[in-house]
Amino acid sequence: MTTVAQHSHHKLTTVDLTYIGLFSTLMMVGANITSFAPFMVVGSVPITLQTFFAILAGLILGSRKGALACTVYMLIGLAGAPVFARFGGGFGQILSPTFGFILTFILVAFIAGLIIEKSATKKSYVIAALIATCINYFLGTNWMYFAYKLWASAPEGFTYKIAWLWMMPPLPKDMILAVFAGIFAYRVQKVLRIIPVK
Repeated sequence: MTTVAQHSHHKLTTVDLTYIGLFSTLMMVGANITSFAPFMVVGSVPITLQTFFAILAGLILGSRKGALACTVYMLIGLAGAPVFARFGGGFGQILSPTFGFILTFILVAFIAGLIIEKSATKKSYVIAALIATCINYFLGTNWMYFAYKLWASAPEGFTYKIAWLWMMPPLPKDMILAVFAGIFAYRVQKVLRIIPVK
């Protein structure tokens, strides 16, 4: 039998919705940092802060609400709002070779949140952030490669190796930010206590 406590655990409060909206907005801001720093583009891959904010969403809001924040961000963009990188938007973006990264943000937030819901040490936060970053890179880069091979117009001489070479410049930045996200989220959680830790 389902208890009232179980129902309340799954029900989103006004505060939950506010945090979800906040992180969806942060994803939009992180996506378009290239508009202010146009040099932050390598190959077809813009260097953004989306991975950082997706990880923070999971670490601070938890698996369910963190993934929901990233899902809301994705749906707003697919609905036509110019919230993707380079102010892109619209359902046609699903055919973009880099759309796989947007999809992985949902998984990134979920996995990061899931890990720290089971263990809330500072080390767990950092490890969760690093694992989430690796998932983002692995799935996003492979999606991009197959997108170029199957339906997008690939640059001349494009190979699997080139796809990964495009991802090397932002990698150090994302790894450093992952560690920072883990430490920052750990400190924030000690104050806010949003996630019920097992």
